[in-house]
Amino acid sequence: MTEPAWLGTARRYLGVAEIKGPQHHPQILKLLDLADGKKDGKTLQGIKDDEVPWCASFVSGVLEEAGFPSARSAWARSYLNWGVKLAGPMVGAIVVFERGPSSGHVGFIVGKDQKGNLMVLGGNQSDMVKLSPFATARVLGYRWPAGIPLPKGSLPVVGSDGKLSSNEA
Repeated sequence: MTEPAWLGTARRYLGVAEIKGPQHHPQILKLLDLADGKKDGKTLQGIKDDEVPWCASFVSGVLEEAGFPSARSAWARSYLNWGVKLAGPMVGAIVVFERGPSSGHVGFIVGKDQKGNLMVLGGNQSDMVKLSPFATARVLGYRWPAGIPLPKGSLPVVGSDGKLSSNEA
């Protein structure tokens, strides 16, 4: 199965991590800039550092860099109203998770682990871009870019340590 183009773009950021203190990772700042779709050197919603919740900015920046319109938002739950709603997970889909009554987390589905948890490539997962397993019980919705054909096939099994993500703030 061929992955959607935006997943290849997202994979290039694997391992990029926040820099604690007054310096900030230039690739995260680049994504914050790309996230508003303007590419003007000004970051989305005035965010100027990498020590903020930036999962939605990661998803938005990746989509924009790959040539697809994003939600252009720094709010994870904004993706619940973006694109086309899906009935279930598929490779490349954007998944929105619950994180408290009004917060959320968002990332790209790459597969499932051996226990059936979703394997998600996302930003701000333990303060970095990484693959992490997430419980399906936290899912608020699955989305797909409007006008893009859906992939065929089932979710591949991706190995994990089985420790569910709990640090996306």
